[in-house]
Amino acid sequence: MRFTAVIAAALAAVSCISLPSLDTGNKQTQPDPETGSAPSFAKGADISWVTEMEGKSYSFYSSSGIPTECTALMKELGCNAIRLRVWVNPSGGWCNKEDVLVKALRAKKQGLAVMIDFHYSDSWADPGKQNPPAAWKDMNVPEMATALAAHTKEVLQLLKDNKIDVAWVQVGNETNTGMCWPNGSVSSSSAQGFVTLANAGYKAVKEVYPSALVIIHHSNAQEYAACEWFYNLIGGASYDMIGLSLYPSYWDNSISGYPDWTPYCSAAVENFKKLNQKFKKPVMLVEFGMPASEPDKAKAALQYVLDGVKGIEWFKGVFYWEPESEQSRNGYAYGAFKDGKSTGVIDIFKNY
Repeated sequence: MRFTAVIAAALAAVSCISLPSLDTGNKQTQPDPETGSAPSFAKGADISWVTEMEGKSYSFYSSSGIPTECTALMKELGCNAIRLRVWVNPSGGWCNKEDVLVKALRAKKQGLAVMIDFHYSDSWADPGKQNPPAAWKDMNVPEMATALAAHTKEVLQLLKDNKIDVAWVQVGNETNTGMCWPNGSVSSSSAQGFVTLANAGYKAVKEVYPSALVIIHHSNAQEYAACEWFYNLIGGASYDMIGLSLYPSYWDNSISGYPDWTPYCSAAVENFKKLNQKFKKPVMLVEFGMPASEPDKAKAALQYVLDGVKGIEWFKGVFYWEPESEQSRNGYAYGAFKDGKSTGVIDIFKNY
């Protein structure tokens, strides 16, 4: 199915559905007064792949085998928030602003808070690649800052015009090494280009959603020294929250298996505290993932993290990264589904 046909059908479907208000029966889903739409503790999932998977005719199911739209299923499994990535001009259209709108409307329908994750690229941005969009590649830093701000406002204004609340906005994704290389590179001695771009993004966010919390994101929650170095170096950047990733058990060829998750999780929980004390910012785990083939270990690891931050006011939540994905469906082995059903990992959110 073509991307444009999927999006048109999805927009038509959500446009005729009455959108319920946010469920406030659970204390942890109530909005914080200072942010308007953010729950006091986010129990979330990044499901940005969902429309593309639907375009390939994949379906999702409740534990009893009932076909269920994925966003609704996330709520059923205990989530109160959804994270959505944004690419500028992606091949195929997935994760562009129109696709993001479709998924954000679904989250609104379910009463789920929304995080928007700007990659500022036409495709994946992470520590190993931070390529600017093709349309920006010949720009200098001031020109790129203007383009970045315009893109940020364009996407967010589209969401606001459709009456979607945005609770959090990531200005860049896993920006350990900067963003939009080389203009926004972070090196051992300088982050000025990054700071300029980040501040342009921050200002743009606040112009559209003054109460949204702006996140700057580092990929290695388990490495305090690397995180401290990074947030020290970007001290001139404006942001409201530290966002981190944690993948405690990536495949290790030296042991032909997945290593013990406990050292990374233990270090991360301690680092959350150190980073909060050092930088006086709230902290959130915006990406968490474990091997889908080891659901019992994944449950234990997620539970360990949740227990480690329970009751800590400045720790603002955990987002599981692409739990609906599967190796057999889209080549990703760190989700939390099998044959379109939850393996039970993120169900932990129901009782937290």
